[in-house]
Amino acid sequence: MSLEMGNNLEQEIEKVKNTETILVIDDSPTNLEVLYSALSSAGYEVLVEMDGMSGIEQIKNNPPDLILLDIMMPKLDGFETCRLLQADLSTKDIPIIFITALADIEEKVKGLSLGAVDYITKPFQQDEVLARVHLHLKLRRLNIELDQQKQLLEKRVEERTVELYQALEQLKKTQLQLVQSEKISSLGQIVAGIAHEVNNPIGLISTNLYYAKHYVGELINLVKLYQNNFPYPGQDIEDRMETMDLEHVLEDLPKLISSMKLGTDNIRGIMQSLRNFSRADGEQKKSIDIHEGIETTLLILQYRLKAKTKRPAIQIVREYGNLPKIECYPGQLNQVFMNLLVNAIDSLDESFVIKKQCVAEVPSVITPAVHLSLIKDKDQMTVDKGLCTNPQIRICTNVDKEQVTISISNNGMGIPDLFPSQIFPPFFSTKPKTKGNELGLAISYQIITENHGGKLQCISLPDKGTEFIIQIPL
Repeated sequence: MSLEMGNNLEQEIEKVKNTETILVIDDSPTNLEVLYSALSSAGYEVLVEMDGMSGIEQIKNNPPDLILLDIMMPKLDGFETCRLLQADLSTKDIPIIFITALADIEEKVKGLSLGAVDYITKPFQQDEVLARVHLHLKLRRLNIELDQQKQLLEKRVEERTVELYQALEQLKKTQLQLVQSEKISSLGQIVAGIAHEVNNPIGLISTNLYYAKHYVGELINLVKLYQNNFPYPGQDIEDRMETMDLEHVLEDLPKLISSMKLGTDNIRGIMQSLRNFSRADGEQKKSIDIHEGIETTLLILQYRLKAKTKRPAIQIVREYGNLPKIECYPGQLNQVFMNLLVNAIDSLDESFVIKKQCVAEVPSVITPAVHLSLIKDKDQMTVDKGLCTNPQIRICTNVDKEQVTISISNNGMGIPDLFPSQIFPPFFSTKPKTKGNELGLAISYQIITENHGGKLQCISLPDKGTEFIIQIPL
């Protein structure tokens, strides 16, 4: 070995002096003394054992950084000792260098195949021993550093994955906000246009009906006055009066005018409700009556509550508490009411269809008391037609010192086999793909939790119905 190489080796050894432990296992005291002296002089901490079992016990109690292991030992030879150490997860990564006087290549290959990293031959060459020991200790340090870097990289990847997931969730929320804003904006423009086009002719009709009612009243009074003064107007006039049923006309015409006036007032109310529902919210919250928003939404959905050929009319049960005016975004809150009520109506429609399929024949007159028991394949199944024939949506409101609670529940089929929290992510739906854009509940959840700092919960049991609970802090 050249002088320069020797100096470099000494410098490398000096860097790790007093930091690494080497265990020498050899049944020869002479070999132990030689190796101990050489390794100690090089600055390593050296432990010695004279048999395999003692060596294994020492390794478990005080794991070294490297093991020098003699092959030829009584009781437990080096090969078996190496095999046992490699089979133990706590010791398998400690590098093992075999000590051997054997020159047989097969024995060396056997040792390497058992997990040893190198071998040194007897008699020992001190420089060779130190060089090999230093090399494998350095490789061990590099492997440890590599493992640490791997763990650090995995941690960074995990953190980055979390960041990307959070960014994706934020992107979804942003998309929802854009969809919501565009939806409300478009709806507001459409409603404003329709209201303008409808209000003009309705206003004209309503105004003219006022005068028409007055004129009709005057004409009716004139006819009655004429009948009093001329009770016998002649046969032709009497025949005409009988044909047209003059008495009925005189009685019904004012009612007809009043009915027309009521119809125009209803149209005006509906248009105003549409305007209120679709109004754009400003940056500041407004103080409103929650019940007005609910009633406005119910008025818009009135056509869906009516009886259909496959379903009776949906009954609305109101249990309103005495609520104060609430600071909120009215347009957004109306959208939540719309989404939850539409969801309830869809659930009842679907429940009624599914339950009717369970019945072979349905009586022409259905009452809530009708029950049907079916027996099939030795399994008895009872279908309660009360839920099926009496669809119902219950709306409850109450207030305490901290919050306003609004509950919207239905007696439909419920949401099967799902945790309630699973229904709020975007694009989740229990409906067929042809129905809706699957964003209603996600938008509602965001409006309540983020924009109003409240809570939106879902409680659902199969065949028992579904309840959505809105809580808005005061």
